[in-house]
Amino acid sequence: MSHHLPFRATLREDLQAARDHDPAARSLLEVALGYPGVHAVWAYRAAHRLWHRPGLQLAARLLSQAARATTGIEIHPGAVLGRRLFIDHGMGVVIGETAEVGDDVVLFHGATLGGTSMRHGKRHPTVGDRVVVGSGAKVLGPVTVGDDARIGANAVVIRDVPAGSTAVGVPATIRRRPVTPLLADVDDPAIYI
Repeated sequence: MSHHLPFRATLREDLQAARDHDPAARSLLEVALGYPGVHAVWAYRAAHRLWHRPGLQLAARLLSQAARATTGIEIHPGAVLGRRLFIDHGMGVVIGETAEVGDDVVLFHGATLGGTSMRHGKRHPTVGDRVVVGSGAKVLGPVTVGDDARIGANAVVIRDVPAGSTAVGVPATIRRRPVTPLLADVDDPAIYI
């Protein structure tokens, strides 16, 4: 997870990621004005900067809650999100405080990266690069989802998912599969159910 781009370049990458992953997106302007997933990620990026400045954690939380109210997506400002995150549709997505998300990740609506305890410390998932989390999926606790993994729609993941695997069901079971890139015109996460 590299985060060394200037802020404006990062925001532009977020726009382009949405344009690249969503065949319904017709222009960057449309994405900038009409995609709540992008708006939530942008608000998170601003709130995350505030979160790490002394005395500004309350401001960061208030910004994240304002974004939640307007987008239906809740991202804690303490979470660590990688580059080019795309949240498709987005309503009901929750990303907890100690979650870590790699680069080029796609989250569909209703996905949760949540905790299973109320203790302090690491309690949310670590998600690798190029992971796809299907609609309604729950990844819970300090589990690790490896690079290029897929989480099927409505799966409940409570154990680590190896790189290049697919997790489906409740509780999720692992299916091995060859590592292939997500092809927007062929690959729909619903096929992993």
